[in-house]
Amino acid sequence: MAQTLTAPRAGTRRLAQFYVLTKPRVVQLIVFCAVIGMLLAQPGLPPWTLVLPAVAGIWLVAAAAAAFNCVVEEHIDRRMVRTAWRPTARGELSPVHTLAFSALLGAAGCAVLWLWVNALTMWLTLATFVGYAVVYTVVLKPLTPQNIVIGGASGAMPPVLGWAAMTGEVTLPPLILALVIFLWTPPHFWALALYRVEDYRRAGLPMLPVTHGSEFTRLQVLLYTLVLFAATLLPFSAGMSGGLYLVAAALLGARFVQLAWQLWREYSDALARRTFRFSIWHLSLLFAALLADHWAWPWLVERLG
Repeated sequence: MAQTLTAPRAGTRRLAQFYVLTKPRVVQLIVFCAVIGMLLAQPGLPPWTLVLPAVAGIWLVAAAAAAFNCVVEEHIDRRMVRTAWRPTARGELSPVHTLAFSALLGAAGCAVLWLWVNALTMWLTLATFVGYAVVYTVVLKPLTPQNIVIGGASGAMPPVLGWAAMTGEVTLPPLILALVIFLWTPPHFWALALYRVEDYRRAGLPMLPVTHGSEFTRLQVLLYTLVLFAATLLPFSAGMSGGLYLVAAALLGARFVQLAWQLWREYSDALARRTFRFSIWHLSLLFAALLADHWAWPWLVERLG
């Protein structure tokens, strides 16, 4: 009887460990940005027969990249408080099992995109995997404090993937969205690195606060938020959006700049943590406003007109 009760629990726990490797919160944000690209690519609702496999394929490949990252950074994760709980860092999952899991997810995701979406999306998604899992994780992250800036190109790809999935091509609008994410990435991660600096120092990673100090990093956060603010206005100036998005972008951007200014002038770990958390809301709400503008603004203008 005891064996009957124990086996399912052990199996469930092992599944939970593999699920943790996929970094669900990060992947959810990736998929969310990709879906925004899908919904903006066409004037009407895209066919769900295309959206569902596109979402599934992108999720699978993104999850595969996250699992691969856990293998490569197993020795680093063990030294950092925020990652020491991961199954690979605790030795609960072996590198062989994790690599096999990553390969399975990646192959399945590429197959779904190839068979039910289009070849362009599959190749772009695979290139994103290589950019994040290999170029950023293996090469850039341990070598240069500009790892986040250069590696941010891979993290900026989800809207492009979503757009390509629906249209079979890459045009200017998704590239503008990618630029926004690219510029958002450094202040987002550097805010985290500021209050986790000792973690990164113990891990031996050359993050900007470790190599150049807190004051320089805070100045970079402020400068990037200013450039980001300007970039978030491009969808309006390029005719991708209307007044609803413009108001949202202005308010969200002003708040981000305000937090970055305060962080530069009077640093505290609590303020850095607040800035990091707001940065997540900033990107999520910015893209949600873009989508609301795409659907709601024309209807509102028509009714008021």
